[in-house]
Amino acid sequence: MDIEEYTATTNLGLLRWVAWAQRKAGDDWVKSRELSPEQAFVLGYLAKSPGAIQRDIAEMTRTSAASVSSLLQGLERRDLIERRTENGDERRKRVYATPGGIELISGFDEAMIAADETILAPLDQSERDTLHALLTKITSALPRPSR
Repeated sequence: MDIEEYTATTNLGLLRWVAWAQRKAGDDWVKSRELSPEQAFVLGYLAKSPGAIQRDIAEMTRTSAASVSSLLQGLERRDLIERRTENGDERRKRVYATPGGIELISGFDEAMIAADETILAPLDQSERDTLHALLTKITSALPRPSR
């Protein structure tokens, strides 16, 4: 069985296909704003956690400090974030999304709700309820994803 056949014929393959469609919708929305998924993720994090320090961003994104520094430099060049020193200590900077950065990513949640609606469009409400109940049952036995 090749990967295409697996995806189209097994339950988990079909779930992966659904997840792929949802992720593609998110990636397309992000790309339309000329952002990488990582940049959009960091902007979203900073919108909810203004004043984060670079180390927190590295931990949250599970990347190195050098990778975060490079990512932040790109956002800073576009005036989407700003770094501010804390109490004159150049080694300790807090990172904030600018109003332009927040505006650029606003609407993502609504875009993902619309994508979910498109994906689930073939199902009536009763089928959606059944799908939700089955997925809830399956996921209740799985470990929770960590950030």
